[in-house]
Amino acid sequence: MDAQQQGLYAAAGLEVVLLSPKADAYATTPARRLVAGEVDLAVASSETVLSYRTAAVPVEVTAVAALLQHDTSAIAVLAASGIERPAQLDGQVYASYQARFEDWIVQELVKRDGGQGNLRLEYPPKLEIWNRLLQGQAAATWIFLGWEGAQAKLANVALRTFSLEEYGIPYGYTPVLVSVPAVLATKRPAIARFLQVSGEGYRQAVADPALAAQQLAQTGLPDFADVPLVQTSLELLQPHFLTESGNWGTMDAQKWVAFVTWLETTGLLVPTADTTPDKLFVNVLLAS
Repeated sequence: MDAQQQGLYAAAGLEVVLLSPKADAYATTPARRLVAGEVDLAVASSETVLSYRTAAVPVEVTAVAALLQHDTSAIAVLAASGIERPAQLDGQVYASYQARFEDWIVQELVKRDGGQGNLRLEYPPKLEIWNRLLQGQAAATWIFLGWEGAQAKLANVALRTFSLEEYGIPYGYTPVLVSVPAVLATKRPAIARFLQVSGEGYRQAVADPALAAQQLAQTGLPDFADVPLVQTSLELLQPHFLTESGNWGTMDAQKWVAFVTWLETTGLLVPTADTTPDKLFVNVLLAS
């Protein structure tokens, strides 16, 4: 994080340790580390919040900040594949991350474009999925335009992407920072300071992506070692980091309502007391 290298966390009295899921080849997701008590915060999606809250043993995973204000994820195919619309994914291999609602959401995308939703679902190791697409072993997968999209741009690989919003699917915020009640109850002041300082780091990254990329490389995390990639990513995401008023992290209740309502309407989510939108996220820590 940019705030780490600028010393903003230390100045706020915080000792921050950043862990990459690449450390164990994604054997344990960030959210699982959070639920296991190994970390205080994790990067996840709105979908993850609902997944844990509707598990056999529910866990009150809660979003505390939106890393991006707009959904910059998409279903991607190689432009050279000849696939020009979601309906043409019928019968094609889709490389899935096996997230709780992922397969059904992608099938719904295909149906909304007039297809049958008959995807050939495959579940490669998570860190191999992007290469499966590049090598033609999968016709499509879910990508982040600010990461895999940046990789493709630098490698001159032409992609064709289908956003969920284009087809009337309100996916919600992704990614988000999430936590759990035990952490929020015992470390609330520290979490609030962390979020406020992180917001300052994001604002500085918006102002100077090139400098931010250099600073992120100094964290030593393998994800940030490729400075041109990180800079390209930051430049692509620059319009999405802050609200129109220049705030970072704030979430709009209506965006959560739209996502939850859509999942309920399509039968993917059976509502419970734990899935009411007002329980899924909090903004209060951003202003504490």
